[in-house]
Amino acid sequence: MDGMSEAPAQGALAGLVERATFHSEESGFCVLRTKARRHRDLVTVVGHAASIAAGEWITATGEWVNDRAHGQQFRARFLRASAPTSKEGIEKYLGSGMVRGVGQVYARKLVRAFGEAVFDVIEASPERLREVDGIGPVRAARIVAAWAEQKAVREIMVFLHAHGVGTSRAVRVFKTYVADAIRVMSEDPYRLARDVRGIGFKTADTIAERLGIERTAMVRVRAGISHALTEAMDDGHCGLPVGELVPLAERLLEVPAELVRTALELELQAGTVVADRVEGQDCVFLAGLHRAERAVADRLLALLGGRLPWEAIDPDKALPWIEAQTGLALAESQRAVVRLALSSKVLVVTGGPGVGKTTIVNAILCILAAKGVELLLCAPTGRAAKRMAEATGMEARTVHRLLEVDPANGGFRRGADDPLECGVLVVDEASMVDVPLMNALLKAVPAGAALLLVGDVDQLPSVGPGQVLADVIASGAVPVVRLTEVFRQAAQSRIIVNAHRVNRGEMPDLERAEPGSDFHFVPADDPETAVARVVELVRTRIPRRFGLDPVRDVQVLCPMNRSGVGARSLNVELQAALNPAPGPKVQRFGWTFAAGDKVMQVDNDYEKEVHNGDIGLVAAIDPDAGELTASFDGRAVAYGFGELDSLVLAYATTIHKSQGSEYPAVVIPVLTQHYPMLRRNLVYTGVTRGKRLVVLVGQRGAIAIAVRGMAGRRRWSKLREWLAAWGGPHEPFARMRTGRHGPAPA
Repeated sequence: MDGMSEAPAQGALAGLVERATFHSEESGFCVLRTKARRHRDLVTVVGHAASIAAGEWITATGEWVNDRAHGQQFRARFLRASAPTSKEGIEKYLGSGMVRGVGQVYARKLVRAFGEAVFDVIEASPERLREVDGIGPVRAARIVAAWAEQKAVREIMVFLHAHGVGTSRAVRVFKTYVADAIRVMSEDPYRLARDVRGIGFKTADTIAERLGIERTAMVRVRAGISHALTEAMDDGHCGLPVGELVPLAERLLEVPAELVRTALELELQAGTVVADRVEGQDCVFLAGLHRAERAVADRLLALLGGRLPWEAIDPDKALPWIEAQTGLALAESQRAVVRLALSSKVLVVTGGPGVGKTTIVNAILCILAAKGVELLLCAPTGRAAKRMAEATGMEARTVHRLLEVDPANGGFRRGADDPLECGVLVVDEASMVDVPLMNALLKAVPAGAALLLVGDVDQLPSVGPGQVLADVIASGAVPVVRLTEVFRQAAQSRIIVNAHRVNRGEMPDLERAEPGSDFHFVPADDPETAVARVVELVRTRIPRRFGLDPVRDVQVLCPMNRSGVGARSLNVELQAALNPAPGPKVQRFGWTFAAGDKVMQVDNDYEKEVHNGDIGLVAAIDPDAGELTASFDGRAVAYGFGELDSLVLAYATTIHKSQGSEYPAVVIPVLTQHYPMLRRNLVYTGVTRGKRLVVLVGQRGAIAIAVRGMAGRRRWSKLREWLAAWGGPHEPFARMRTGRHGPAPA
C-alpha cells in the first residue's frame, strides 16, 4: 500500500487532532497530525471525513503502514470525530475556522469566558455569547448556526459508521442528503442504492439488516424488483419477461415467489416499473428505460416524417463533382448510397471494415457542405470521435461533449428546449449507443435536421441497455444500406479478410503467416501457457518486431473479466511485467496503482469530463494529498483515493469495453475456459479493434466454438416493435456489394 515497505499491522487509535494538514471537501480525504494515546510523538493519520478540524477527538480503526516517502502512518478505514472536551482542544477547534464567525482571537475569548462549557452555552444559552467583547447579534447568530451544522455532520457520520458504511462512502451519502441522511437511511436505506454512486443494493441491504429490517419486509422486496431489473440492464436488457423476472428476484432476494409477485404489483401501481408486451410476452421494464425507448421511437418517426433540410440536389451533377473534388472514382454501389442519402431524412449505413463506409460518408458530407448545410459529427467515445475527425477532416465530438454535460445534475444542457444547431447530425459507431444516450441525443436534434447513423451492426451491441442500431435496422421503418463486399486495397489486409470470415461463420486463417503480416495465431493449449505467451508478446515480441510501445500501443482484449486468462488476472501479470514501479503506490478497491500504469475509467464522471471506457496513464501519486493524477489524451485529471473505484487497470480489458476504440496492436486470448462468452460477434468485434496487428492466442477449438456461436442471448427491448408498428415502407436492408473485380449491385 502506498509505497509500503512491510506488511500493515491492524489496530485502533484514539487521540486529539493537532492540525488537519490536508482535507478535500469533495472526496473527504484527510491527512491529520494527531496527539494519540500511548504515543509520545505526533502521529500521521490518513482517512476520510466529511469535516475535520484541529482540537477534535478522533477514534479510528485501520492499519499501521511504513510509507517509504513519509514514514509511519495510520491508515484509517473508519474514522470518527467528536467534539473536543479539554480547554486546549476547544480553543484549537474553535480557532481552526471550522465554526464560521470564530477565529483564533474569538476562540481564545470564548474559552476564557466560558471554559469547557462553551459548547453548552452556544447550544443552550446562545444569548450569553453577547457577554464576550466584540460578539454582536450577527456574529452570535452565525456561531450558533455553524455549530448546529457541525453537530449534524458529526451525528450523521457516527450513524453511518455504526451501520457499516465506510468513511469514503459515508462522505458521499452525507453530500447527497445533507441533514436528511439519517432520516433517509432509517426510513428506506434502499434509497442509497438508487441515489449514491458506489452504493449498490447489496450495501443498502446490509445497512437495512443492521437496522433490523426483515429479509421478507415489503420495502426490501419492492426494492429488489428494481435491483433485479438493474441486474438485467447490466446484461443489456431494457426489461424482462415476468417469467424470468420473478425467478431472478426470488434468487437474488432469497424470498418466496409469492412475495415477489405481491411486490411487483405494488411497484407497478407506484409506477416505478411498467408492464408491456414484447413479441407476445408479458414484460416488465424500469419506468425510465421504458419511457426512453418509447421516446427514441417517437423522435425517429417524427424526424422521418419531416421535410429535407436542403433544397433538392441533383445527384447526376453532384456525383461527378464530388469525384472531381476527391479524386476518387466511386463504385456504382457507392453512388447508389449517395443518391439515397441525398433524398433521406434519416439513413443508416452499416457494414464491416474495408467496405467503404468512410468514403461514402465523406462524399455525402462534402456535397451537403457545398450546399451550405450545417454539419455536426459525433461518436460515443473520445477515440471514435478522434478517428472520425481524422477520416473526414471535420470536427467531431463525443456525444457527451456535443450535448454539453451539466455536472450539477449529470444531465445535458442540450435538449428539446435548447436543441443543437445543425442541418445534419452524423453519429459514427452507432452500434455502441445505448437507449438512454440515444434518447438524450435525439431530444437535442432539431425537428428540421436530417440524421445519418453509421456503424457496424454485426459488432457487439452497446454495453448499456438496448440494441438501438439493430432494432432500428430490423424494424424496416428507416432506410438502411448494408455494405458487405470488401474493396481491393482493404482485401490485402489479413485482419479485414479474417474479420469478414468470422462474421460469415467461417474459421479465420490460422496458418503460420509471413513475418510482416498483420494477423497471427499463437497456439497455447492451457491457461498457464497462454498467460506466459500473452505477456511475452506484449512485453517483447510485438515491440521488437513492430516498433510499438508495449503500454501505449498494445492492448490485450479478453472475452471475459474472470478466469485465469481473464482481464483481471492478466492485468496483474502485465502490470508486474511492464511497470514494476519503485515509487509510491496506492491500493484501493482491489487494485494497486502506480505512476506509469495504464488505467480505464469505468463510469461517467461529468465533473472530471472522463467517461466510461476512456483510457489514460497514471502520471503521479501523492500520498500526502491523498490524490492520484491520470493523463487522458494529455489532459490531467485528479482523483482522491476514495474515488479510485472509478478506475481499473487497463493493460488488459474486455472486448465489450473496447468498443468504439482502435489500437495499433491487439492481443486476444481465446481458450475453452472462456466458453460462456465465446460468440461470433465477440471475436469479430475484438479482431476489428486492431489497426496494424492482431494476434490470437489460444486454442483452435475455442476459436471454432466462437465462430459457430451466434450472437448469444437475445436482448429484451421494445424499440423494434414500436418502429415497425408505424408501418414504414422500407425493407430491413438495402444490400450494397462491391466485388473485387469491379462494382456490382446485389
